[in-house]
Amino acid sequence: MSAGAAWAVVGGAAAVTAVIKGIGPFALGGRDLPVWFIRVVVLLAPALLAALVISSAAADGTHLHIGADTAGVATAGVALWRGASVIVGVVVAAGVTAALRAVT
Repeated sequence: MSAGAAWAVVGGAAAVTAVIKGIGPFALGGRDLPVWFIRVVVLLAPALLAALVISSAAADGTHLHIGADTAGVATAGVALWRGASVIVGVVVAAGVTAALRAVT
């Protein structure tokens, strides 16, 4: 693929993204959204973040890989769920991962 074709693909993707992002405010602008819809929208960001974290922590490119790093992320997730701060979550994840790697 030539450089011009690559830039054309990038420009096309940017234009399509802008149109897709503009449809929502254009269609719903000035309206009060239903309460059930707001509840769903509020839950989308945490769900997307959880999906990204799980897919990054459990995949090595071609296969799922469950190991020490996955256990560390899971432990930090439980700590954060129980109300720990982000710093504590990071320290817990690093500690559990390091301990499991030292044992194995």
